[in-house]
Amino acid sequence: MEFTQYLGFLAFLTIISIGFWLMMFLVPFVLYWVTGGAIELVKERNAQKKDKE
Repeated sequence: MEFTQYLGFLAFLTIISIGFWLMMFLVPFVLYWVTGGAIELVKERNAQKKDKE
């Protein structure tokens, strides 16, 4: 394994590692945003049903 191949392999591992940790930190925020939006939508629909009654 030559030195340039070693540097390429290290660059590959670094990019994969950055992508992995970015996903680990961003996915929970996206899930929190989606579930929060869904809960607010359900609350709004329930309030509209109560107003009609």
